[in-house]
Amino acid sequence: MERPAGFWIRLMASIIDSIIVGLLLGTITLFFYGEFYMEEFNFTNLLSYCYLLFVPVLWKGYVIGKRICNIRIVKITGENVTVSTMFMRVIVGGIVYFFSLGIGFIVSGIMVMTREDKRSIHDFIAGTYVKNEN
Repeated sequence: MERPAGFWIRLMASIIDSIIVGLLLGTITLFFYGEFYMEEFNFTNLLSYCYLLFVPVLWKGYVIGKRICNIRIVKITGENVTVSTMFMRVIVGGIVYFFSLGIGFIVSGIMVMTREDKRSIHDFIAGTYVKNEN
């Protein structure tokens, strides 16, 4: 693994991604449902999961926020991610965070801050890491 991306750049990429994609999906939700945000599961939630699962596969590990910050998700072997890799990272990792009542999410942040390889729980589940392309 070469040049792992640290906590702050990963956080910034997530914030940027959340703002851009959130505004886009909020606008779609407003158009279809008459509300910018809905708590119950709807079509735009499905689009959000599709974005997280398929865009990194099609765009060689990037999503919008990661591309802007020049970091990307790769397998620990250095290969590009696959749909199954992203499924493990997003869905299975999300399930772990959900059932740990958010404690796993906090632990993941600490892991990215303190570990030399900057890998979090969902990185270990999927066999990935986030690489700094600078």
